Amino acid sequence: MRLEGKVAVVTGGGSGFGAGIVRKFVAEGARVIVADLNLDAALDVVAAVGVNARALRVDVSLAADVRTMLDAAEHHFGPLDILVNNAGVGHLPQPLESLPEEEFDRIFAVNMKALYLALREVVPRFKARKKDGIKGVVLNMASTAGVSPRPRLAWYNASKGWVITATRAAAVELAPFGVRVNALNPVAGETPMLKTFMGQDTPEVRARFLASIPLGRFSTPEDLGNAACFLCSDEASMITGVCMEVDGGRCI
Repeated sequence: MRLEGKVAVVTGGGSGFGAGIVRKFVAEGARVIVADLNLDAALDVVAAVGVNARALRVDVSLAADVRTMLDAAEHHFGPLDILVNNAGVGHLPQPLESLPEEEFDRIFAVNMKALYLALREVVPRFKARKKDGIKGVVLNMASTAGVSPRPRLAWYNASKGWVITATRAAAVELAPFGVRVNALNPVAGETPMLKTFMGQDTPEVRARFLASIPLGRFSTPEDLGNAACFLCSDEASMITGVCMEVDGGRCI
C-alpha cells in the first residue's frame, strides 16, 4: 500500500502503459481519475479496478479539459497528490520532410503542449498545499526515443526529447516548493502505439525491434506501472529530475 491515501490523475489511462499505471496505483491504495480521450476505454479500466477509480473524457491539449480534470479529482477524491502525464501520440515511420503539418501539430499538441497546460494548472495547486506539508509529484511519460532516436521517427523523437528537458527544468524550479518531477523512458511496448512505431506488425519487423533490446522483450504496462509506483511513492522522496529508462537495456 505504498500509495495509500494518495489522489492521482493518469492521462491516457484507458489503455497501454496508462492502464498499467492505473491498475498498479489502485492496487497500492491510490484513488485515481482515469482520464482519456476514449471514454469507453477509460470506463473499461475503471470497471476492472473498482470504486477507487473514476473515468473522465479529457482532451489533454485543451486548457478547459485539463482544468476540469483536476477539479474532478478534487471533487471526487480530495486534493491532488500525483499527476501522471502519460497521454501521447506518434506517427508512422517516414522521412522527416514527409510528415504532414497537421500530424506535426497533433504531436505538438498532445506530447508537448499538453504537458505545459497540465503543469500550468497543477503547480499553483501544489504550491498552495506546501504549507500543509503536502509534497506533490509529477510523472511524465517520455521515451527512449528522446535518448536514442530511431530513424524515420524524427518528430516523435524530438517531442520526447522535449519532455525529458521539460522534466529536468521543472524539477529544478519546483524543488524548493517540495514538488518532485520525474519521467519514464519506456521502449516500445505491447500497446496501441506499437504498430505506429513499427509501421507494420509482422514477425520480421518485430524481430528487428526486439533485436535492439538486450533483454529481448518489449516494455509491458506492468513494467511501467511498477516504475511509476516507485517514483510517485514516498520511497522516492529524494528523487527528482530523473528520466528512468524502462527499456531492457536498449539505451546502453
